[in-house]
Amino acid sequence: MSEKKVSLLEGFKAFLTRGNVIDLAVAVVIGAAFTNIVNAVVKGVINPLVGAFGTQDLDNYSSCLQGPCTKDPATGEMDGIEILWGSVLSAALSFLITAAVVYFLMVLPMAKYLARRAAMQAA
Repeated sequence: MSEKKVSLLEGFKAFLTRGNVIDLAVAVVIGAAFTNIVNAVVKGVINPLVGAFGTQDLDNYSSCLQGPCTKDPATGEMDGIEILWGSVLSAALSFLITAAVVYFLMVLPMAKYLARRAAMQAA
């Protein structure tokens, strides 16, 4: 039984030391930190630009699908059916900014580096 435990531990160690797992862990940590930057840009720059045409907070944009969309002062709940399209737009802008920055600052330079490295190895 101890031989099986050793082989399981060795297999787990080999799994953890593979490049893909470590790369994924680094990407998750960087992505979590980068999310704060993107959210700050959206709230501090994008929303005020959109606010030039309306309210500064995109979350306030909505449409009423059915009934009177008014807040009940007692419960704070919305009467009627409200579509919060401003929140969706804000999330989409955050995603597009994140994707663009990741592409232009990480993916594109890495692709160029790998192409140069492959050309040097071929020569």
